Amino acid sequence: MLLSTLQQIGLNEKQAKIYLAALELGETTVKEIAKKAGIKRTTIYDLLDELLTSGLLKQTIRETRKKFIAASPAELQLIIQKREALLSQIMPALSSISNVDKVRPKIRFHEGREGLLEIYADTLKHSGEILAFASADVLNLGKGWVENYIQQRVRKKIYYKGILSISSAIEKEFVSQDQAQMRSSKVIDSQKYPFSNEIMIYGHQKIAIISPKDSIGVLIESAEIHRTQKSIFELLWDNLPEVKIK
Repeated sequence: MLLSTLQQIGLNEKQAKIYLAALELGETTVKEIAKKAGIKRTTIYDLLDELLTSGLLKQTIRETRKKFIAASPAELQLIIQKREALLSQIMPALSSISNVDKVRPKIRFHEGREGLLEIYADTLKHSGEILAFASADVLNLGKGWVENYIQQRVRKKIYYKGILSISSAIEKEFVSQDQAQMRSSKVIDSQKYPFSNEIMIYGHQKIAIISPKDSIGVLIESAEIHRTQKSIFELLWDNLPEVKIK
């Protein structure tokens, strides 16, 4: 039990054996410590130096012979307390440079048509609704592909809310099918607010930014960015009028 406890406070197994041997023997020699601890004399010297450096052993000279004595249990407690005090002093500095506790966003880049299709496929792997800023540029991926994507989304019962920058002609064709395609749409003037990228907010922490014209997309995984983008979407959604198809 003593051996395992000393290991828990930072000593390795051999260091702990040497300390306990020296503590039991009192002032003693290397030979006696090695015998008591069951450690070869050829390997013990480096370990003794480590314990001397840490203050767990002290060295004396008796009649030209080196002898060692273990720090008392009370001294051992003081050594540990000093270490804890030193650690407390530098904790703010350590915390300021630490990246261990910070969950960094995961970012993946996708290029080419196949890369963009991978992103769209990922949006169908998560339950819950998709919030999206979209434009007619997605049709650059092919009208047949768009129709197939919508069919898969409906089949998976994934609802879609979109703020769309599209022409009046596409609006009539697209928005008129909202109910059948599990979608709610609100439309903005594509002449006044022309955007060609598509931004999709989905899952618990995913955001996809897709540029069909440039054939490039970015997939971000971050709870913080997801929360902010979702709030921006909902702010705009709440202030846009309902669509009325004539």
